[in-house]
Amino acid sequence: MNDLDLREWIRGELFERTPNNIAILDREFCIVEANHNFTETYGEWKNRHCYEVYGRPDRECPSCMARLTFADGKGRVSEEHRLNKQRILSYHVVHFEPIVDRNGEIPYVLEISHDVTENRIRRREHDVLFDRVPCYIVVLNRDMVIVRNNELFRKTFGESLGKKCYKAFQRRDEICENCPAHRTFLDGKVHRADGTGRSIAGKVVHCHKTSAPLSPGEENPSHVMELCLDTTDIHVLEAQLKEAFNLQQSLIDSAIDSIVAADGNGAIRIFNPSAENLLRYRPKEVLGRRMIKRFVPTEFLDSLVADEPHCVLDETLTYDRDGNAIPVRFSGVALKGGGKTIGSAAFFQDLRAIKQLEREKLEAERMAAVGQTVAGLAHGIKNVLMGLEGGMYVVNSGMRKDDKELIRKGWEMLQGNIERITAYVKDFLGFAKSRTPKVEIVNPNDVVTAVVELYKDRAAQAGIEILTEFQDGIQPANLDAEGMYTCLTNLVSNAIDACEMSGKTGCKVNIRTFERDDTLVFEVRDDGCGMDPDVQQKAFTTFFSTKGLSKGTGLGLLVTRRITQEHGGTVTFRSTEGKGSLFRIELPRRSLPPLTPTHPQDSTQPRQPETGG
Repeated sequence: MNDLDLREWIRGELFERTPNNIAILDREFCIVEANHNFTETYGEWKNRHCYEVYGRPDRECPSCMARLTFADGKGRVSEEHRLNKQRILSYHVVHFEPIVDRNGEIPYVLEISHDVTENRIRRREHDVLFDRVPCYIVVLNRDMVIVRNNELFRKTFGESLGKKCYKAFQRRDEICENCPAHRTFLDGKVHRADGTGRSIAGKVVHCHKTSAPLSPGEENPSHVMELCLDTTDIHVLEAQLKEAFNLQQSLIDSAIDSIVAADGNGAIRIFNPSAENLLRYRPKEVLGRRMIKRFVPTEFLDSLVADEPHCVLDETLTYDRDGNAIPVRFSGVALKGGGKTIGSAAFFQDLRAIKQLEREKLEAERMAAVGQTVAGLAHGIKNVLMGLEGGMYVVNSGMRKDDKELIRKGWEMLQGNIERITAYVKDFLGFAKSRTPKVEIVNPNDVVTAVVELYKDRAAQAGIEILTEFQDGIQPANLDAEGMYTCLTNLVSNAIDACEMSGKTGCKVNIRTFERDDTLVFEVRDDGCGMDPDVQQKAFTTFFSTKGLSKGTGLGLLVTRRITQEHGGTVTFRSTEGKGSLFRIELPRRSLPPLTPTHPQDSTQPRQPETGG
């Protein structure tokens, strides 16, 4: 192509083939010529003013660059928003150039524009993102001077363009130690570091900084962008959590109760000093190991399986490292998180000291009762001795007179009083001595059956009917069979005596066993003579009997109360004079004593009662 052809091509083809929008305006701002791209963008333009085509049908643009170019002949560039032929607002960069004729006049202005709508949107999005992102952003040059920063940075640290970053951020006069931006300038890589700054309000701001070259891949970047994530709240939260953890740990370590906690897999995570002292394990021997089942009662494990929130046992047993049983009050709870079980915690209160105090209290009460009993016993023995003296006198008189009937009568007096003093001494020794209960798994109904078998003949001879009432399905319990046998023989014997003393016919003694609120109950009811208020007050407090010297020593109820207390229970009664009495022994299962280790020589049969009467 020669020069002439090239000029022809430029005049004929370039106008249409350029990718920009081109229009030629006259001094009336009418479009006299436009290329294909212009027509595709704005639609029909012939015989129309430019402002009509751009979306202003009735007036010129308020800042018309074409007017200024017509006036001074200078080219201009501006950014304008216009409506395209789809009536959609778009942004264009527009160049205005004068077209000068041979006389130096400007009859036309050339307008060249290109659509920058997408670029403008992206730039606006970038600006919004840069300014509104919830972290501090600065752009630094190689002198560590801030050349751009975002809104949050300005709001927190003040206007800082042109300032050294360390001056604006930390109010210091030299570069920060371990500065990530400085390292990025050296090697062009991304670096991170934690640091602090000081806000314009004087508050310390904790940040996690990340620096990167402004242009990725630069080995010696001219600018670096540094993003600082404010971690002040996290830092404060960490401090609070640490404080809370230290407080919690101090409470756990200082707790009097033993605390053992495990995660969802049963591995022990907490084992406080009290637990160490109680169970005789060192923490390093149990922490992280699945040993929780070794310490907690089966009731708690069952409650976890049943998804029950907690388990409280007023008294149960745990076992130390050597297998020794330790009485404890237990509380266990399932630990929840996110709607599911994440572990469990067990709390043990050592009851050994309390149990010792209870034993000492019972012993003190027993010894006090012994003291009271001695006085009554001395009085009773004195009366028996007088009876012996009388018997001896009658025997001697009969021998002097060779009167066999008188001798027989005196001998009967001696024999009766010897039996009475023997009963006194045996009952006193039985009450005063300290015995160790032999606790076994016993069916309560079996004990009642044995007592009924003992007294059925005596009751039948007196015309008294013994009735029993056993609750269906009553479970065996930890009982001293011999002790409970003694308690019930005392109560049944007293009931039979009360029926005999009443003078009534057809009396009944009813023995009942049942369980209520996890408490085992024995009841002995009679319709005998009953007790008046004065007798009721003395029933458990003194060496007292209503049966007279021939039948009672007054120790039966005291023995019954002592054995019941040894089982962690209580004995109570109601009585109406002339109508009968009801005695009730209540034994909460949670308070029953632990089983006694068995030995081959132990007898499982209950022996005869310690006392009756």
